[in-house]
Amino acid sequence: MITLQENISLRPFNSFGIDVKARYFVEIQEEADLRQLFDQGTLQLHPLLVVGGGSNLLFTRDFEGLVIRVGIQGLKVEGEGADVVVEAGAGLVWDELVQYCVGQGLGGIENLRLIPGTVGASPIQNIGAYGVELKDVFLSCAAFEIATGKMLHFDKEACGFGYRESVFKGALKGKYILTRVRFHLQKGGEVKTHYGAIEAELHQRGVTSPTIADVAEVVAAIRVSKLPDPSTIGNAGSFFKNPIISRDAFQTLVTSFPDIVHFPVGNTQVKLAAGWLIEQCGFKGMVSGNTGTWKNQALVLVNHGGATGQEVYSFSEQIIRAVSAKFHVVLEREVNVY
Repeated sequence: MITLQENISLRPFNSFGIDVKARYFVEIQEEADLRQLFDQGTLQLHPLLVVGGGSNLLFTRDFEGLVIRVGIQGLKVEGEGADVVVEAGAGLVWDELVQYCVGQGLGGIENLRLIPGTVGASPIQNIGAYGVELKDVFLSCAAFEIATGKMLHFDKEACGFGYRESVFKGALKGKYILTRVRFHLQKGGEVKTHYGAIEAELHQRGVTSPTIADVAEVVAAIRVSKLPDPSTIGNAGSFFKNPIISRDAFQTLVTSFPDIVHFPVGNTQVKLAAGWLIEQCGFKGMVSGNTGTWKNQALVLVNHGGATGQEVYSFSEQIIRAVSAKFHVVLEREVNVY
């Protein structure tokens, strides 16, 4: 029997550790719980917010509606050959899924080690790191339609994936609750080591023919060296998206900033490293009141203790203005602000 709670602190349910309250709060452990909430009329409470690990949220005020925390577990593997389908419950911790798959020799998501959050958030955000995005391995997801109580399935095309985007962040935002996600992985397979510092780290370790496990271990080491642990200092990982600009705009930029960190995106666009842009504006390691940027990665905003969501948001506004003034590039927040 699920219990609807009132005036619950959301501090344990967002990785920034912002202390705000939800007017109503409920945690679900299986899909049948959603049907029960629907039949009771609870899902008609507004506004409504679905959370998993809370690793991509910034609360700037109390939430005057219903917060649903998805805790659906479960993990199963289908297929005997090289191509395998893995299905995971939306409430499963993402890195637990990655570690399980790496341990089974299932390749495709090893570059996504240590990304905080749950499986259910992965397609919504189209999470990505080190040259791999969720859409590269996504097969389908099951989703509960809030308005009708029906369970539907979305394939890759229906999800409308973009850079840190999906239809669930756009046209269908707030209309569905994801319950399970299916991934297409491969036993063995070719590893991707070309992005970021992976090749350099592998070389330093003397690894010349890296395995899935090697790549996962290296990615984890790189992330630990750069990113703070949310359990010790509040943060939501990368606060901003890496901006993508036209190749023509990049050619103009590179004449003034020849060392600008960048990655090609097809033949007509270039992705810039937001962390580098922010660092060049003098924000790396900056402390502003109770917030600031992480000492090892300017892309990460942190809660040094007692920061309000509005304080973090205002500081992010300063960063956006500074980067725009210096580089004529407008940063976009990756976190969802409420």
